[in-house]
Amino acid sequence: MDNGSYVAFLIIGIVLVAIDGHLIYRSAVRYLANRYTERGSATSMARLVSVLFHLVVLGVLALVSVIDIDAGGQLQTVVLRLGVLLLILAAAHGLTITILNRMRDRLDTEELTMERIEARRENPPAPVTPTTPVTPATPGTPVTPAASTTAAATPQTPAQQRREIKREIKRA
Repeated sequence: MDNGSYVAFLIIGIVLVAIDGHLIYRSAVRYLANRYTERGSATSMARLVSVLFHLVVLGVLALVSVIDIDAGGQLQTVVLRLGVLLLILAAAHGLTITILNRMRDRLDTEELTMERIEARRENPPAPVTPTTPVTPATPGTPVTPAASTTAAATPQTPAQQRREIKREIKRA
């Protein structure tokens, strides 16, 4: 492949990667925006995913550009390389969408867990009380109630609340 064909392949490849990366970034911001409480967080995560996409695919473009492929003529070689690049670009795009789906699913799970924890705090389960009467060991001996197994609820500090939430998330 001569220098003109090589440069044309690189320019076309870089433009394709840039366009696809920009589409991923814009879509990811909208896709994650309703799951993050702050729009800045969604933008940051979308930017990180987009940069990772660009770096990986541009690296693959550089590797594909130096592989010696002979398809018969200059034009056929460029078209063959572009075909390989497009297939790789499609696979990378699909993988990026999968990553964004997993991120969103994780955020959905976290949100659902937080809702469950809040609901449990607002409506704690009723304490279990024994329904069968306790009979004394010997007649005439008074029965004393056992010490309560549930401690009195003490106010928690914000740090303790965060640790409790993290424990609840791990259990879920």
